[in-house]
Amino acid sequence: MWSDIKRQKYAHMFVLTGMLIVFIFQYLPMFGILMAFKQYSITSGIKGIFTSQWVGLKYFVEFFNAYNFEQMVKNTIGISLLKLVFTFPVPILLAIMLNEVRSRFFKRFVQTVSYFPHFISWIVVSGLLVIFFSTNSGIVNDALLSLGIIDEPIALLSDPDYFWGLAVGSAMWKEAGWWTIIFLAAISGLDPSQYEAAEIDGAGRMKRIWHITLPGIRGTIVVVLILAVGSLLGGGLVGSNFEQSYLLGNVMNNEKSEILQTYAFKMGLAQGRYAFATAIDLLQSLIAIVLVFGSNYISKKTTKSGLF
Repeated sequence: MWSDIKRQKYAHMFVLTGMLIVFIFQYLPMFGILMAFKQYSITSGIKGIFTSQWVGLKYFVEFFNAYNFEQMVKNTIGISLLKLVFTFPVPILLAIMLNEVRSRFFKRFVQTVSYFPHFISWIVVSGLLVIFFSTNSGIVNDALLSLGIIDEPIALLSDPDYFWGLAVGSAMWKEAGWWTIIFLAAISGLDPSQYEAAEIDGAGRMKRIWHITLPGIRGTIVVVLILAVGSLLGGGLVGSNFEQSYLLGNVMNNEKSEILQTYAFKMGLAQGRYAFATAIDLLQSLIAIVLVFGSNYISKKTTKSGLF
């Protein structure tokens, strides 16, 4: 064993470096979870995390009794479920359609255009949404008014009824192309002889997709779905719940844009209630763990495949 380690010492150095980074930035800070159960004050520093007075489940009870608790939970779950339902199938469909395209140039062009938005930060995307949908000088509203389609500007950025749709639509536009790469890679790994044999037997394009492509990438779909369900409270496959609610949320649409993540952020950094914010985030993490194990269990029972 030691001779193998010595021979592969450079590879092991890379692995150990990665493990060290994960330990320092992922595991070491986890002692901060103690703040959720203590009367912690930022003035006591890191030492205060261990020396502060225990308060048990005080902050959890306070969070459950918050006046807007039900509304925040409703917004968080509502936005996340809509993203899961509408954004999860899109990359799969786009990957299948691109796989059926015969023109290499057109295929590459669509791939580039579709995954380019992934590299644009949500700050820039929020600015673009304001430019397009502002009631004062938004391009979309000005165009609709000029064409006589509407009589007055549509308040997409301030009307609470439009926020969920705006969040789901912008997340789909930004991330669908990126996740398409995963499913395209899975499709490219399928045996071409299966398609050739099916074509000889008279199977049409839809038949080949239904009986070869979809079953062939089922494992990838299941793994991605489990990961999406596990991060459901954060927005699932496309994430971005916090960024969208924080950047696009305002006083006028607050009843639909306030979610658990933004509430914890405001309590922690704006009001300095770090222990209370830690309790909220810890609760979300526990729910995420339950969702991952639950979805993996259901997947194994129904499809015989899972993440672990």
